Amino acid sequence: MNKATHKIILVGFRATGKSSVGRLLADHLGVQFIDMDQVLTERHGAISDQVSTHGWDWFRAREKELLAELVGLEEGVIATGGGAVLHRDIWPAIRKTSLVVWLTSTLELICRRLAVDPATGGQRPSLTGRDIREETATVLAEREPLYREVADLAVDSNRPVAEVVSEIEAILAAGPPA
Repeated sequence: MNKATHKIILVGFRATGKSSVGRLLADHLGVQFIDMDQVLTERHGAISDQVSTHGWDWFRAREKELLAELVGLEEGVIATGGGAVLHRDIWPAIRKTSLVVWLTSTLELICRRLAVDPATGGQRPSLTGRDIREETATVLAEREPLYREVADLAVDSNRPVAEVVSEIEAILAAGPPA
């Protein structure tokens, strides 16, 4: 792998498959997989508990600290939390040493995945207090420009995980975007 593919960062909204794709991609590439939400949970407890006890600002500060730690990682596949893209000051450093892949999905599929995922309550607390569809539509519209800004490429994740991973691997084999 060249410099840009020693470290692959997966970004995207909640339930776009970052963890599932990241785990399989890391396995195929023979590198470590890091799920930021899992690391934050191991360090500080369930994300919903972190947010209810300390608030979103505190959680975002812990998320930013972890992102800063990962800038120095030499290789691996990292699944970020959906809001990691909000830490705009860190992304230039990340992009210098990483290939950033934005996993996209439709509003309908994101909402379906959130509704059936047992981790939603503990790992994905409400961001706005609105119903799931309204919240997802609003937050997704706010974040899409940020995902677009940091991503080297976008990959549609409205397919089985293996197909998404195969597409990323094909792009890597052809040479990542400049």
